[in-house]
Amino acid sequence: MMPLALALNLGMRLGPVARESLEPLTGKTVSLDVTDLGVEVRVLYDGARFRSSPHRPDVTIRATVAGYVALLLRREDPDTLFFTRRLLITGDTDLGLVVKNVLDAIDWDKMKRGLPPPFRYLLSRLATATAPTARAS
Repeated sequence: MMPLALALNLGMRLGPVARESLEPLTGKTVSLDVTDLGVEVRVLYDGARFRSSPHRPDVTIRATVAGYVALLLRREDPDTLFFTRRLLITGDTDLGLVVKNVLDAIDWDKMKRGLPPPFRYLLSRLATATAPTARAS
């Protein structure tokens, strides 16, 4: 199973997302495209868990690593990234809004506390590596 599906399933077990909010995603393939790495991953929610998907995506969400990390760490909200064109959604935009609403509903602090130490360490390293730098004047 791909790492993203594993991470999403772990996140569901930690309880920050109500399963009912995921119902519109059932049977749908969501593609996450990391533009600066040239990586695309596709996941499908089967009603019980996420798994990798070989299917054509119903919705594609594109951003850089820094954009995804900013979302994950709540440095920026999805709307800000979307309106500044650092987050692009193509395909079924209604489904994209479902994904956005699920992201907005996650209690990230609760989820981070429930992560095993190696994952918390990885998040802290990502936060450091993608932190905005102050400009010298």
